[in-house]
Amino acid sequence: MCSGRVDMGFVLRAFSNGIDGVFIGACHLGECNYITHGNYHTLNMVLLFKKIMEHIGLNPERLWMRFMSGAEANVFVESVNDFVKNVKAIGPLGTAEGIDPEELKSRLAGVKKLLPYIKVLKNEKLATRLTNPDEYEAFFTKNEIDEMFRDVASYYIDPAKCQACMTCARRCPVDAIISAKGQVHIIDQDKCIKCGTCFEACPPRFGAVTKIVGQPVPPPLPEDQRAIVRKAKEKEVA
Repeated sequence: MCSGRVDMGFVLRAFSNGIDGVFIGACHLGECNYITHGNYHTLNMVLLFKKIMEHIGLNPERLWMRFMSGAEANVFVESVNDFVKNVKAIGPLGTAEGIDPEELKSRLAGVKKLLPYIKVLKNEKLATRLTNPDEYEAFFTKNEIDEMFRDVASYYIDPAKCQACMTCARRCPVDAIISAKGQVHIIDQDKCIKCGTCFEACPPRFGAVTKIVGQPVPPPLPEDQRAIVRKAKEKEVA
């Protein structure tokens, strides 16, 4: 399989399943067999994920990427042997870092929830082709990653402004919006991937979707209070 197909989700899944280390072997940069140069993307992904590992308290040396050709069996064997020795020296995942198993599970789950957001936010950088190894360490900085996690936006539909037009619900890529005709829409915060599609899709004349950073999201309206009463009907009732 081309290393360009290795997604951050694959690496995260391995660690979430208790794997102590992940090794990625790739073609030499500039020597892609498929002319897609996906190994550059994978290199950037690894550099980013290492910083994410540091952020959640895991040793980034649990993730290795090494370049080699199909004819360099000796390089592959040496690299894998070195990797195994390295991981054994570090110790079991989480335990060696002093992280409680449940806490580690929670941290990894938090990263998983933000993966789509991270990919969108860092899309331009992930597509960059780094040619100088001296650039690797500083490509993603600690402050940049800390800020990325700190400034994660949440989205909330203001019940007073929502007109139940269902535009946001139709556009949501993960069906995170609970909607029904004539009812205030609700964003399921557990499903939401923070992509901001609903914020962009909501008609400007309504402006019902609010972007929230650094503050808790207000609780959703109870289901029996979500019915929208149109002004015309209010007059009829009066």
